[in-house]
Amino acid sequence: MKVKYEARNLDDNTVESAHYIERVCASCGYDLTEDEIAADTCADCGETLHLKESVAIQVTTFPPLFGDSM
Repeated sequence: MKVKYEARNLDDNTVESAHYIERVCASCGYDLTEDEIAADTCADCGETLHLKESVAIQVTTFPPLFGDSM
């Protein structure tokens, strides 16, 4: 299951970058749905469900540059 989170500004003026979180079965790599994640076994391989989680972060802003730059 792949979930996308949009970038947002937090109350302390920091930016939480846009990012994706993907959860798959650690045994076979099967892309699970939300209902399958709630189960205790993988719907594809039948193994006890252990999740493998990947996070991809998208750069949305850069901090200001100080001093000499190229």
